[in-house]
Amino acid sequence: MEVQEILAVLHKWGIHTLGQLAALDKEELRARLGSEAVRLWERANGTATRLLKFVLPPEKFEEAFEFDHEIETAEPLLFMLRRFLEQLTLRLSAIYLVARELTLTIVFANSCHDESVATATNASAARTFKIPQPTNDVDLLFRMLQTHLENFKSEQPIIAVALMAEPIRPVSQQFGLFETALRNPHQLYETLARLSALLGSDCVGTPVLQETHRPDAFRMEPFAWNIEVGTARCAVRGRRSAASLPPVLRRFRRAVPATIFTSQDRHLQSDKVRGQIIAQRGPYLLSGNWWDEKVWARAEWDLQLEHGEVIRAHDADGVCKLDGIYD
Repeated sequence: MEVQEILAVLHKWGIHTLGQLAALDKEELRARLGSEAVRLWERANGTATRLLKFVLPPEKFEEAFEFDHEIETAEPLLFMLRRFLEQLTLRLSAIYLVARELTLTIVFANSCHDESVATATNASAARTFKIPQPTNDVDLLFRMLQTHLENFKSEQPIIAVALMAEPIRPVSQQFGLFETALRNPHQLYETLARLSALLGSDCVGTPVLQETHRPDAFRMEPFAWNIEVGTARCAVRGRRSAASLPPVLRRFRRAVPATIFTSQDRHLQSDKVRGQIIAQRGPYLLSGNWWDEKVWARAEWDLQLEHGEVIRAHDADGVCKLDGIYD
């Protein structure tokens, strides 16, 4: 019988407390309700044996240190981070794991000089470093942290530092016939980190088109080496004929100023192309963001010149510019 069924029977018998249950005869209870009722009787009498199951808490790979004096230079910080990495990689290697992510936390001194203020209000900054290829190489991991701290600035002195490693099992990856791996992923990401420190994180990465009709509208996303599934397969399939491919606009970076002269014929002149306009399509009126300060509007034309070039031009605020040439 199930426990709920046994309790329902006991309630019908008028058994509502542990003392009433313990007063019953053990063997008669076994004969009437089974072994599950006996286990309940043993718990009520305090004679049941429950094995203690030990559970190991997940191990945290974290090192922290609080400086005796406030520091204002990077040398003591780098010295402690080097020691942290040596300890963390040693612990990871002992259980056959590698680091896939590092989290650096820096605690700054309290800007308030009132001693009555609790130290819990001290500000801190945390930065997570994604490791492109999980590793326990101390030199590679240290260079990643050092690159970040080379351009790190703080208005307050540092009083503590902590470093945490996220472990993962080393994975052996076998690429397909048409897939390639990065020759040195750590060197690539170190270069990206240096560029981000010089130019800003919003200027380094992978450009992604935005969902808008505005030409050349894009945003930057962090760089990731991902091989799209099916890309290699498309490369080995039957090639399409050149006649079936749509024309491609080769854009000028930046748009080239142009002038159109009108007499008997219309002539276009610019630093890139020039000639008589023999055909045109347009204008195509585009606009957007009328609801905020980023409002924009422009008119576009597709122009064919006398020598066969087909170009795209646009007019914005009364200025004519060339966007590119169709290939």
